[in-house]
Amino acid sequence: MRVALLSDIHGNRIALDAVIADARRFGVDTFCVVGDLAAIGPEPVSVLECLVELENITIVRGNTDRYIVTDEGPSPTLEQAQVDARLIDLYARVTASFAWTRGVVTAAGWFDWLKDLPIETRIRLEDGTQLLAVHASPGSDEDEGVHPGRSNADLAVLFNGCTADIVCVGHTHDPVLRYIGDRTVVNLGCVSNPVAPDLRASYVILDSTKAGASIHHRRVAYDRRAFVEAVHRSRHPEGDFILSHQRSERAGRTPHGDHVVPVPSTPAAQ
Repeated sequence: MRVALLSDIHGNRIALDAVIADARRFGVDTFCVVGDLAAIGPEPVSVLECLVELENITIVRGNTDRYIVTDEGPSPTLEQAQVDARLIDLYARVTASFAWTRGVVTAAGWFDWLKDLPIETRIRLEDGTQLLAVHASPGSDEDEGVHPGRSNADLAVLFNGCTADIVCVGHTHDPVLRYIGDRTVVNLGCVSNPVAPDLRASYVILDSTKAGASIHHRRVAYDRRAFVEAVHRSRHPEGDFILSHQRSERAGRTPHGDHVVPVPSTPAAQ
């Protein structure tokens, strides 16, 4: 079994197509996507249409998927903005962003599909070990998550009680590979809305055989100019925020001493 693990597509069909093409080059036969599919990007419906056409795919929700189909949202909340007038503009912008995506996916008939996504999924690998796929951390699509700034001790607490052998997450947009006790923790990075300095799409290929599993972080270039044009055509109300990622204006967390940058690697020929 060769699995492509993706996260944080954020309505970027151009980057998604590039990642799928890269995965196909290496004979991927299974796809697993751990959320943040549609919001904060110009082509939410096109991304959803592409995903459901993939064979052997499992999809779980991210926090932004939940925001689209509920009254919930990120900070600042309405109550916070009412208390602190400095937050009113940010609240209005965030609300407009998710309202735009909600309107687009609802008009195209995808609202109920998004609403029914599970919070996590488990995959039994060929050597009998278990992979848990979730957006942020076990049982949560929204918390601090796994990022380079966290220590191994922090992550040991976060994953205490988790029964999976390998845990795959996204959410923070920063690739991570840590070994916490006998557990492997993998942050897939993001397909879109990258953190500086590497603006390429990132994802992971997991090779599963009866002898065990190997993890390959991948970095994939895509036509970023075409993506910028897609953002402008969409008239997304937060287009400038989306494009700020393309201008290297969104930095990742300051790395902890336990962090080692995952080196992109190539799966063995099948």
